[in-house]
Amino acid sequence: MPNIVHMILVVLQILVSLGLISTVLLQSGKSAGLSGSIAGGAEAIFGKKKGLDELLSKISTVLASAFLLLTLLLAVIR
Repeated sequence: MPNIVHMILVVLQILVSLGLISTVLLQSGKSAGLSGSIAGGAEAIFGKKKGLDELLSKISTVLASAFLLLTLLLAVIR
């Protein structure tokens, strides 16, 4: 029985880690450097996607917390 629980937790951890990786990669950078100065004109015309960045930030915070808890739980079980 503990083997099944362990496998379920490992699968959940893999799914959470993939979700965390994808949400972090989808966020826009805070300091864009030279490319930000070039694309800054486009942001002035079209606007920034601030709502999407805030949503991705909240999702990544929740996924990071879930990843931490799953990792600790797996360490205690093993």
